[in-house]
Amino acid sequence: MISQAGLRQPGYGQPFALPGHRVLLGSERPLQLDSGAELAAFPIAWQSYGTLNSDRSNTVLICHALTGDQFVAEEHPVTGKPGWWSTIVGPGKLIDTNRWHVLCVNVLGGCMGSAGPSEINPRTGEPWGLAFPIVTIADMVRAQAMLLDHLGIDRLFAVIGGSMGGMQALEWASLYPERVFAAVPIATAAHHSAQNIAFHEVGRQAVMADPEWHEGEYWRHGKKPVAGLAVARMAAHITYLSEMKLHEKFGRKLQDRENIKYGFDAEFQVESYLRYQGQSFVERFDANSYLFITRAMDYFDMAARHGGVLANAFRDTPVRFCVISFTSDWLYPTVESRRIVHALNAVAANVSFAEIVSNNGHDAFLLDEPDFHRVLAGFLAGAAQHRGLLPLRNGSTPPSP
Repeated sequence: MISQAGLRQPGYGQPFALPGHRVLLGSERPLQLDSGAELAAFPIAWQSYGTLNSDRSNTVLICHALTGDQFVAEEHPVTGKPGWWSTIVGPGKLIDTNRWHVLCVNVLGGCMGSAGPSEINPRTGEPWGLAFPIVTIADMVRAQAMLLDHLGIDRLFAVIGGSMGGMQALEWASLYPERVFAAVPIATAAHHSAQNIAFHEVGRQAVMADPEWHEGEYWRHGKKPVAGLAVARMAAHITYLSEMKLHEKFGRKLQDRENIKYGFDAEFQVESYLRYQGQSFVERFDANSYLFITRAMDYFDMAARHGGVLANAFRDTPVRFCVISFTSDWLYPTVESRRIVHALNAVAANVSFAEIVSNNGHDAFLLDEPDFHRVLAGFLAGAAQHRGLLPLRNGSTPPSP
């Protein structure tokens, strides 16, 4: 294990005490990346909640989205805000940590302790920067599988994720079907669309146009491209909300004034909101990680590895699926979820599908959505019953029926 003191603050900062766990993987068998590169002795950081039962069968892997991290259900160590899914993960909650052993791993390319551009390249003794190898969603999942091997967890009860987390859930079911009992891809797609690639490119160009980016070596200058990264976050955040939600929340209301001032300050509340989102994001995220992770999402195309036929990615799968979408999500609209369901149906997979009526847009899976919560809770309860896995609060399991 690596001590907490070895973890580095986002943005090439000084080490700080980050709660959770971190380990070096790949010392004996390097991770082979889709790009052809390999990573040896690379760090992976994760957080866990709950207790692993005696036969190591009650693990729920939660996969985070682009701007998330491993701090699912606790105060974030950098921002002090609640964990990004603390509404449903925790003792007595929908994903009950008195019953389930919950893991969340900081993705490969991330900036909260896992190998990424802000970590030290062992060959140079300096941060990787743009020399870090390009990674894919599948690479992220392979690194997570290596972590499970290290932890002695052969099989997951469930893998759950929204957005980019949903992409990871799909890759888990495709790459390691024998290790996954149930998969819940939420508000996601089996490939990144041209529109989504376009939005990501706008964000990357904003970062790289910042004069403080310095070709990705901003740490040498004691700088961060905060302005460019903030703009990238602002543009992306618009895609996470629906037009209805923006109108409902802001309309054309002015910010702290009764009349327009005919200038370029934040005149409207929605402008002030986006600026706040951008500023708060740069406090916890690394600009180069944003480039690498968005590129990984852009490369995501499960059908491409299977002769252009998505169904082939899941042929003979034993995994039980629950695919969930939201009516107002225009970033990953319901039609993308239906394509996944149709592919699963084509190979006679066990799949449930729910489209949740919501005006919260793509971010609905992060918010208080009772219908979504009921669907997820029902699926997990049914899967646990089918698996013969009904964890008790003391962490033990009853005999199989």
